[in-house]
Amino acid sequence: MQKDLKKKYRVNEQIKAKEVRLIDPNGKQIGIVPLSEALRYAEDYGLDLVEIAPTANPPVCKIMDFGEFLYQEAKKAKEAKKKQKQIEIKEIKLSPKTDKHDLEVKIRHILRFLEDENKVRIRIVFKGREIAHPEMADRVLQAILEAVKDKAQIESPPKIEGKQMITVIAPILKK
Repeated sequence: MQKDLKKKYRVNEQIKAKEVRLIDPNGKQIGIVPLSEALRYAEDYGLDLVEIAPTANPPVCKIMDFGEFLYQEAKKAKEAKKKQKQIEIKEIKLSPKTDKHDLEVKIRHILRFLEDENKVRIRIVFKGREIAHPEMADRVLQAILEAVKDKAQIESPPKIEGKQMITVIAPILKK
């Protein structure tokens, strides 16, 4: 993580500009100064000169402790990553001839997945000549969608791909 940040910023002698807009460690703007003078300011403070806005004209440089800056940036990135929620897609496989009790069990699994805020892909697999009767699979799918209608919304409508009918449902997010 810190190696990526080190490559992102130019420090001290790595800065190529002739003039820079300089900001002191307290955040006060000193103004546009030659690079050699900016490096001297940084040395007087005992800190590093870091280019924080390389695309500005002239580039903006701040006098700071680069090691501490890298640590704080890595800490922020780690904290942001911690707050992210990874949404998974769980999958339920069925047959058009799935029995009523087995269907109830699958619906309970789907409801549990939706409570955990995961998306659910429902895959109805046709075996042999079952593909000739897609209405059977549609009945099974409608029974499932009816059972979960208050907890889920259809993300992708049912479609037949090869010997399977697939749909994806997502939880209804509470605000």
